[in-house]
Amino acid sequence: MTAAVQTGVDGFLARYRGLRDRLPGDRAERDAAAEAFRRAGLPGRRVEAWKYTDLRPVAAAAFAEPLPPLAADSAWLARIPQLDAPRLVFVDGRYHPELSVPPAALRFTPFAARAEFGKLAQPEREPLVALNTMLAEDGAGLHIPEGMDAGTLHLVSLATDSAGGSTAFHPRHRIRLEPGAKLTLLETSTGDGAYLHNPVTEMHVGKNAELTHVRLQDESTDAFHLATLYVQIDEGGTYDSFVLNLGGRMVRSEVHAHLTGRNGAAHLNGAQLLTGTQHADFTSVVRHDAPNCNSRQTVKNVLTGRSRGVFQGRIEVARHAQKTDGYQMNQALLLSPDAEVDTKPELEIFADDVKCSHGATVGELDAEQLFYLRSRGIPDGEARSILVRAFLAEGLQAVTQDNIRAILEDSVERWWQRQLA
Repeated sequence: MTAAVQTGVDGFLARYRGLRDRLPGDRAERDAAAEAFRRAGLPGRRVEAWKYTDLRPVAAAAFAEPLPPLAADSAWLARIPQLDAPRLVFVDGRYHPELSVPPAALRFTPFAARAEFGKLAQPEREPLVALNTMLAEDGAGLHIPEGMDAGTLHLVSLATDSAGGSTAFHPRHRIRLEPGAKLTLLETSTGDGAYLHNPVTEMHVGKNAELTHVRLQDESTDAFHLATLYVQIDEGGTYDSFVLNLGGRMVRSEVHAHLTGRNGAAHLNGAQLLTGTQHADFTSVVRHDAPNCNSRQTVKNVLTGRSRGVFQGRIEVARHAQKTDGYQMNQALLLSPDAEVDTKPELEIFADDVKCSHGATVGELDAEQLFYLRSRGIPDGEARSILVRAFLAEGLQAVTQDNIRAILEDSVERWWQRQLA
């Protein structure tokens, strides 16, 4: 039996009241988050950070609690990109051990078994984080010991439409790298039907540690994917990330990166390929809070149909963060006259010895290049594909792991073939 159908803020709060005594973790922390969510509600376009993304469709949707899957379905495995690495699989937001191959060398604890919310997320300031904090049931907790090279790990989210209607789940992930540790994490999200996937992730990159984080979002085109990520980078640490947004009806990838020690680095790169009436929003805030740190952001958009892409990138440089090197670039390729892109790069600098810059470009396929290819006998669809791939190539090259980049390139190819069909 499914839980009562819920709609809007009142529905989420009613669901919390019904689940409160069964949810893991600190009830006082959840109660505080519920009160913050009650006061703020879902953010509207009058909130500057949400100016370009309207959550009214989320508020109007009716969500039910997902049913726990009874057994593993072989069809689910077929939907997971094949990667020769340990994997942690979450089905409708809940850990599924039958589909998972946990890493033997790492300490993995499901959130449901040990609910720790961490200190980086800010539910009092971010309504979607508050929503996650009050309703989170499961997630991945990972600890990489000092000096360990943990190799590659695959974190998978599958939505199954198990309740026969719209569902909502709120995974809570925590990943901590001790000093000198290394990890490559591929995170993939896919699913069927209409649902809300609202994950919150906290990552701590210790001194001289290295975290490579690649996200492939290919949700159902009826789904809402609203992800918030917090990462703290200590002295000499490196956080190198790339997100590829392909699916979803409405998508927001929000990243808060905090450089807290000297010589830290944060690379927040990505690409958004959208069609139909899809809406995808890449929002980032990079706080330089120590000297001699660098940050890089390059986000590319390919937009067809009546889709809309959003880039909001903010670099904050504290007064004592001298020798900061910050850069952000947003590039959009419009393949339809009805497609739209909104870009808002921002710099807030209080130090006086810095190198910070930002830029944005918006255009369409180069007519001369297209004519050149077609004059050589290349069909129109293939010629356009060549130019789009060339546009995306620089972004995908930021992913240096060949096996993971191949998964992204294959996903891009399948996306483009759907446009030609």
